[in-house]
Amino acid sequence: MKRRDFFLLMGGAAVWPAAARAQQAALPLIGFVSGRAREDSIRYGDAFRQGLGETGIVEGRGATVEYHWLDGQYDQLPSLMSDFVRRRAAVIASPGSNPAALAAKAATATIPIVFGVGDDPVKLGLVASLARPGGNATGINFFAVEVASKQLSLLHELVPKAVRIAVLINPANSTNTEATLRDVLEAASTLGLQVQVLKASNVSEIDAAFNELARERAEALFIGPDAFLVSRRAQITVLAARHGIPTAGVARESVEAGELMSYGTDTVDMYRQVGVYSGRILKGAKPADLPVQQSTKFEFVINASTAKALGLDVPPALLLRADAVIE
Repeated sequence: MKRRDFFLLMGGAAVWPAAARAQQAALPLIGFVSGRAREDSIRYGDAFRQGLGETGIVEGRGATVEYHWLDGQYDQLPSLMSDFVRRRAAVIASPGSNPAALAAKAATATIPIVFGVGDDPVKLGLVASLARPGGNATGINFFAVEVASKQLSLLHELVPKAVRIAVLINPANSTNTEATLRDVLEAASTLGLQVQVLKASNVSEIDAAFNELARERAEALFIGPDAFLVSRRAQITVLAARHGIPTAGVARESVEAGELMSYGTDTVDMYRQVGVYSGRILKGAKPADLPVQQSTKFEFVINASTAKALGLDVPPALLLRADAVIE
């Protein structure tokens, strides 16, 4: 190789990374914010990328996605959203997080927002109507809050002798908390149950909540719909087993981790749907023209091994109604 050719090649090698970086910077930015922990990033990040892919958007080529897994630290949201606005993100995606969706809506009236919320997005003020969102936001309603009374009813069927029910909520997720407590208290009154409210927004507060639960001799635990609480399912499972307390939540993965039962929608698919809408917006669709989607499939999951460890006899009729029974 001639000396001149060698330097030309070296020059090309030096220039290429800079060109690649410039191309990456030129790609539209999707600001992705989830209340879950980073440990959930593979399962849910893959679902979001799958949704993008269904519209022909490949991460790293058609868009840059900046992921933020908050692990329940919702106090980061205002500065995070301000940064997305300053950097002119093309889309803000907030799957599974009422606080993130509300923070995005408060931060911008122009950048498209694709949310996944567990409460009515019209009541939350995110859209004008489900069919015609009318502004810069649209997304998925996965009914995490609306199914609270159904969850409590199923828990009561599984543990009919339990009268004192503890309800674990995350006060940092105020919109979910208020709606959940309202529905649970109403359902508990109908079922003749006593409710003890426990609050936890970090790891140590979950430990403290279980200590209080034990002191008050609660006989079952209802876990409110919150991304942080779902992310702490391993911790909650261990504590519930230690205290011999039956648990009910919204997420299948919590039952897979060892909690007794769950009832809720398919949250993995909700992340995929948020990815689809994000991709469609990058392709030119306007949020105002994309109707809010509503989850239609609900899963009732029982962990038979946990029931056995707790000495519970699950009624055969309830097993037949379950969509999945984990042995």
